[in-house]
Amino acid sequence: MNAKYFLCSYLLVVVLVPLQVTAHSWHADISEHEIVFDEAYRAKLLAEFMSHQGDRQSATPQLVANGVIPSVSKAPAQAAPFMVFAPKVNTKWDNDFMYIESNGMPDHPMMIGITNWQQQVPLPHPYFGDNAWRIPLHPVVAKEPASIKNRFLRGAIALGVNGIPIFNPQNNRGEVSQEIGELDQWGSHCGRADDYHYHAAPLHLQSIVGKGQPIAYALDGYPIFGLTEPDGSPIGQMDALNGHETSIGYHYHASTKYPYVNGGFHGEVVEREGQVDPQPRAGGVRGAGSPLRGAKITGFESSTANSYKLNYEVNGDPRAILYSVNMDGTFPFEYQNGKGGTIKEIYTQRQRSGGGPDEGRRRGPNGLGADEQAISSALPTPAPRATNASSGFTLISPIVTNGGTYPVEYTGDGAGSTPPLSWSGAPEGTKSFAIIMHHLDPEGKTKWYWTLYNIHANTTHLDKNTQGVGTLGTSFKGERSYEPPHSKGPGPKTYVITVYALSAPPQISVPASQVSAEVLWAAMKDRTLASADLSVVYSRGGTTDLRKGPPRNPPPDDGRKPAPR
Repeated sequence: MNAKYFLCSYLLVVVLVPLQVTAHSWHADISEHEIVFDEAYRAKLLAEFMSHQGDRQSATPQLVANGVIPSVSKAPAQAAPFMVFAPKVNTKWDNDFMYIESNGMPDHPMMIGITNWQQQVPLPHPYFGDNAWRIPLHPVVAKEPASIKNRFLRGAIALGVNGIPIFNPQNNRGEVSQEIGELDQWGSHCGRADDYHYHAAPLHLQSIVGKGQPIAYALDGYPIFGLTEPDGSPIGQMDALNGHETSIGYHYHASTKYPYVNGGFHGEVVEREGQVDPQPRAGGVRGAGSPLRGAKITGFESSTANSYKLNYEVNGDPRAILYSVNMDGTFPFEYQNGKGGTIKEIYTQRQRSGGGPDEGRRRGPNGLGADEQAISSALPTPAPRATNASSGFTLISPIVTNGGTYPVEYTGDGAGSTPPLSWSGAPEGTKSFAIIMHHLDPEGKTKWYWTLYNIHANTTHLDKNTQGVGTLGTSFKGERSYEPPHSKGPGPKTYVITVYALSAPPQISVPASQVSAEVLWAAMKDRTLASADLSVVYSRGGTTDLRKGPPRNPPPDDGRKPAPR
């Protein structure tokens, strides 16, 4: 799937599927944030939210299968609870599958109460067309049921009937997300691609669809009901998967303790790279974030259509992120960093293969210290960021295009040469440049391969195997050298080269032999005027160009989005 598809899909989100019918502002009683799975409290929040919404807009869903618009009476029974959320959720089907389309934005407040935050915010995602969710209409009992405990830690395991995916209650480190402050009052948070999803059953949906309807479907095709049987009677004995067979057939139940959703798959699924395959892909625009220690999300507002404000505090210092989804495919962000000042960025849609391992990532052994904590506020993400479109600052290389295959000569499988680079459009007032090349490993840890700073403001390019330009810092191995990519394991790996335009040279008090990427990021706080990225891809034992993306509309073993998280 190419970038053009994702951009068009985002515009479809804005034009065809409005993110909300009317402008509204969501607030909650902050004193009650600790009540995460209290149903009475969720019902109270939902009632408050719906009072802002007014009466729900009624609409007849356009259910299309193979180009034909059937009558509602011909819809499969599984479509009924999804149809309650039309027109924001659209349902299609063929003989084998039901396809669910949505923009990934629910009709309830988001993010409030999170205390373990990776700096993601909710953005719409193009779960449409060939990128829709799919549910088997005729689930097949698996020869061996598959538990989700310490398994299927990437991607979704179920889909809420409001079109929002549900992930494993464990993050990719095996921790239960709701037990470590990662989830909001609805049992949700955002993944590395700014994709919103649940890690616990969305029990509040039961009051909307009624007890006779499921609140979600597992990706094996079996329904997930709430805390009672469909007729309102108590739940009988269940198996290890939180499911059982009754007169209505096999189904799962939600719970208020682990596993919260289906504890595994009674039906057949294809497992690939730690997730159910295939699944839709999310298209991120900002790159992955990093943990912001001491942060607590206190509010989320949407004052106008497609414009949002996330309020948070860091150790009592009020801060906010204001952002919009524009018709021209741009995403303006304003980071109000409290005492750290305000930074504005404009991102453009770019293709991502998805969120990868769940976003519940922590810093590695070289994580930020107390004195370096402010970097997470000053720089929206120390990981890959989109080119600063507002300044026109760009970074290119004669050996590789953005998103293209990194030549072997510049890797650990070749000569290990430093790449030639060229940049232009530096903003007025630039006094120095710095360069960092980094990569997020499968565990979400940042590894840096090249740290170069004190580059003179008159410099506009670096030659191959450049020497005598700027000051060389360390690689993640601690050596003062360019560390050519040589990652373990098969498959494509993405490395990001970033050039920073600075208003003054970074003030660093330690010797160059101790300057890591994180030390340099911290030193560039309040000095970064603009940044520009060049992403390159290298696959050991072969070459891969991720710009083409994996094929869609499989073979069921296409390389699906590693997921919303």
